[in-house]
Amino acid sequence: MSSPARFDRGHTDDLMTFLAASPSPYHAVAGAAERLEKAGFRQLSETDAWDASAGGKFVLRGGAIIAWYVPEGASAHTPFRIVGAHTDSPNLRVKPLPDTGSQGWRQIAVEIYGGTLLNTWLDRDLGLAGRLTLRDGSERLVNVDRALLRVPQLAVHLDRSVNSDGLKLDKQRHMQPIWGLGEVQEGDLIAFLEEEEGLAAGSVAGWDLMVHSIEPPAYLGRDRELVAGPRMDNLISVHAGTAALAAVSTSDTLEYIPVLAAFDHEENGSQSDTGADGPLLGNVLERSVFARGGTYEDRARAFAGTVCLSSDTGHAVHPNYAERHDPTHHPRVNGGPILKVNVNQRYATDGSGRAVFAAACERAGVPWQTFVSNNSMPCGTTIGPITAARHGIQTVDIGVAILSMHSARELCGADDPFLLANSLVAFLEG
Repeated sequence: MSSPARFDRGHTDDLMTFLAASPSPYHAVAGAAERLEKAGFRQLSETDAWDASAGGKFVLRGGAIIAWYVPEGASAHTPFRIVGAHTDSPNLRVKPLPDTGSQGWRQIAVEIYGGTLLNTWLDRDLGLAGRLTLRDGSERLVNVDRALLRVPQLAVHLDRSVNSDGLKLDKQRHMQPIWGLGEVQEGDLIAFLEEEEGLAAGSVAGWDLMVHSIEPPAYLGRDRELVAGPRMDNLISVHAGTAALAAVSTSDTLEYIPVLAAFDHEENGSQSDTGADGPLLGNVLERSVFARGGTYEDRARAFAGTVCLSSDTGHAVHPNYAERHDPTHHPRVNGGPILKVNVNQRYATDGSGRAVFAAACERAGVPWQTFVSNNSMPCGTTIGPITAARHGIQTVDIGVAILSMHSARELCGADDPFLLANSLVAFLEG
């Protein structure tokens, strides 16, 4: 019998490479697909008929990827084990008419995406990345990973109260980055990107672009036990889920069909054709059942036995704000993945789900913790409740504890990414 190898600190090294190479959801799914192809998975087109063959498969749609591995001999009603995650992170995204400016400064018009910490984008060297759609309908990923943009903060001399009364930022007036001097010329930004990519002038018909910090991920601390980097929420989970799925595809003891479902648009509600509240996951799972000769009855049986781990980052206890946390639940970095609980269904975990996760961690030899919000603080949410409600699938919310969530640069423990990946392997194996 074959069994997947355990992940170690090398997994964290690879995570840092993945973070640096994934400045947008489109780059993240391309990186995940590349890793899966190296593990023997093949891409399917949603417009083609699917067959009943065993092996690893995946579909890409925009900033989302659904991948799964069908073991030899899997029946049409074999349940799924799903790792759910999301590829998007709060940031600044380029508007449809991007060229703007005033007072001799050339700027880029941006819209605020998700619940970003605005101040973390100030006085930071920023690049530009995303997806270009060409007039022939093809798409091109673009990544200008150098100091191209900057959102300058007002000097303290012109805002003497900033340190006493706090920084107040207007999303429209104060967050437009500069990228040069001179008169504003309509079409400049897209013309610049066409030149960067070696494209003919006027060949770009559409774009989905966003800014990113160009500072690379780095180990931090006296003993390098921490990692600082961008987009940990939630590329830590995308990376871990990809690695776990590739690992279990070498196992000959699978009891379920393992799945990775990494969605876009979680940070603004998941309501899109690539979000968790859309039909993508359900369509893929159903087509997999039907491709293996299944009926609606087989589909119902498979879904009834399916479990999803919704893996997203959570809040580690903050040393300077410990009172913001529940007094009896203080998740610590490098303490292992956290089980996220909220009785008002902001997280989907219940007691039976807790048992599933605990059993996986026990099999993997991984420590784990529990997170619950302070009753006086509103609780965030994830794709977990959406997945549970939309598909009738038992769902458990978990993740890695981090600091500075929704900052342009977040912080996690260096051990937690591979502890998460090991727990996901045990879960997917069943």
